[in-house]
Amino acid sequence: MNVARILYPVKVLGPGERIGIWVTGCNRGCKGCSNPELWERRPECEVSVKEIYKLICHLTESHHVDGFTISGGEPMLQAKELSELVDQIKSISDDILVYTGYQIEELRDSPDPSVTHLLSSIAVLIDGPYIEELNDNTVLRGSSNQRIHILSIAYRDVYNHYLATCHNQIQNFSTSDGIVSVGIHHPSF
Repeated sequence: MNVARILYPVKVLGPGERIGIWVTGCNRGCKGCSNPELWERRPECEVSVKEIYKLICHLTESHHVDGFTISGGEPMLQAKELSELVDQIKSISDDILVYTGYQIEELRDSPDPSVTHLLSSIAVLIDGPYIEELNDNTVLRGSSNQRIHILSIAYRDVYNHYLATCHNQIQNFSTSDGIVSVGIHHPSF
């Protein structure tokens, strides 16, 4: 997989303390994207699913993990590897939220069995391209055209409560590359 960053504890992209995974590679090029540095796949970001899972397991030895949030880049461009990773991390938490620029209808029509498997394996999908003019600070969404699909009945109440009681926030992480700002940003950010 081509993964730019793994951060913990992410508290602003879903309920609880989450592991955030950001992949690289995106062909959408949305105007005002909050992660344009993740559009290009980078050879130095190539890592095996086995290595990612090993790192996550090491982290969970001393930290509680409520769920996972996977963003990018475009995660669906790495559907096969992501599907393998999701199968493994479900043993830690099956609260897995994935952001994608594709609409769920496109994904359901995909001939790729990895995409179908992903949709049946994750708890929540937030779909649709980011449209800067529609960034109106809607909870968990960069723009109001994006839709939240709660795919796992087990998480319906958790996410409905989260959506009703939370608001968008920003969380900053200090990394070897500088400061990474995580969350749903205002269009002027």
